[in-house]
Amino acid sequence: MKRIRTWTHAPARCAVGAWLVLAGAAASAHAQVGVSVTIVDANIATPQELSALPQLTPALVRSIVESRPFPSITELDALLARTLNREQITVLYGRLFVHLNLNTATREQVLLIPGTGPRMAHEFDEYRPYAALAQFHREIAKYVDDTELARLEQYVFVPIDLNAASEADILTIPGLGPRMLHEFQEYRPYQALAQFRREMGKYVDEKEVARLERYVTVN
Repeated sequence: MKRIRTWTHAPARCAVGAWLVLAGAAASAHAQVGVSVTIVDANIATPQELSALPQLTPALVRSIVESRPFPSITELDALLARTLNREQITVLYGRLFVHLNLNTATREQVLLIPGTGPRMAHEFDEYRPYAALAQFHREIAKYVDDTELARLEQYVFVPIDLNAASEADILTIPGLGPRMLHEFQEYRPYQALAQFRREMGKYVDEKEVARLERYVTVN
């Protein structure tokens, strides 16, 4: 029987439309980057999207845009901490984040996900290494309900194998469309990430290559 644990420290959650929960659950079997439910990606959100978020002043929006891409949530957190207190940042992280690599994220980074305390951080770590996001979905579903699972899953990803990933998996990378999908596939097989950087650098600038590289690996 599947065990469901109640995380008493988690904040009260707003109702999420049933179609969002179902979409997230269905997509998880064919995705390596979690489906967004409440958050936008800090590395690609437009200035207009950022301006609509709580706590973000025009000055902070400019700082975020100028500092991108963030290699991880740690760098975004350091930028925000110059202006906002921890409570304000936690509220903001319900709407804005930088995806966590499930296989390399530190405990401190996992704990930045709102409502994720030490016990859940332990569960994130326990099942490493993750071969696919579907594995995270399956394991964390032992402890939380579908709504909370969809909320947690939107914060994380498992790197996509450049030589084996399906088109559907590649297209879960935020901001990646059909044109770049074609370029990802055109240079297979990749021998190393250096080759990926060199080939993608023909089409996008260094910052965008760095952003995309967070989501890929060569196995």
